Amino acid sequence: MAAGRGRLHGLGVGPGDPELLTLKALRVLREVSVIAYPAPERGASFARSIVAPWIEPHQQEIAIRFPMRPGPIPAAIYDNAAAALAAELDRGRDVALLCQGDPLFYGSFTGIFTRLAGQYGIEIVAGVSSLTACAAAAALPLVSRDEGLAVIPATLDAEQITARLASADIAAIIKLGRHIGKVRRVLDQLGLLGGAICVAHATLPTQQVRPLASVNAEDAVYFSMAFVGHRVPLM
Repeated sequence: MAAGRGRLHGLGVGPGDPELLTLKALRVLREVSVIAYPAPERGASFARSIVAPWIEPHQQEIAIRFPMRPGPIPAAIYDNAAAALAAELDRGRDVALLCQGDPLFYGSFTGIFTRLAGQYGIEIVAGVSSLTACAAAAALPLVSRDEGLAVIPATLDAEQITARLASADIAAIIKLGRHIGKVRRVLDQLGLLGGAICVAHATLPTQQVRPLASVNAEDAVYFSMAFVGHRVPLM
């Protein structure tokens, strides 16, 4: 790594409530010259909105635009974003890349990290993840002692979801959104639907915690998670 280069900070900003921003993340946010964040192709960045009160006018901002549609994100988007951040780092400017939740838990940060690791100094600041935020919203103890926890993307096919559920004491099914119908059918076939709960928009004023069986496809949102297993309390 060349001397004089800036440092990249993968900054976990938590699930949405600004009060869950860590003191370390706030310190780094205030110190850097450049703030980058994921954003939809049109509209505002949710990650930026979490920390908006602390962004100063003198700090440069870089919006990394991601397509909000099914399927893998094109590699070119990560390539271009990494190049844009690298240009700032080469100027000796420190960059904070905002990451909703935790940078290393299903975050877009990983696609940037793998492209810049080894070339620049990188610090990762852990954030409150969606997993722990949703568990707290549901007042749900996740696991204890020798129990196992599975985190299952709802984007998998029904057979894969079924197989992964078989080996877990409790499971968190993430990215429900448009896949909620499939997930409900799988859980119903396994006799687990009645005890599953759904948490949407955890930590925000719009937070909802309710039985998964009562959530219809038209009500499902991407930022929602279902908990299934013997520890899940009946509501």
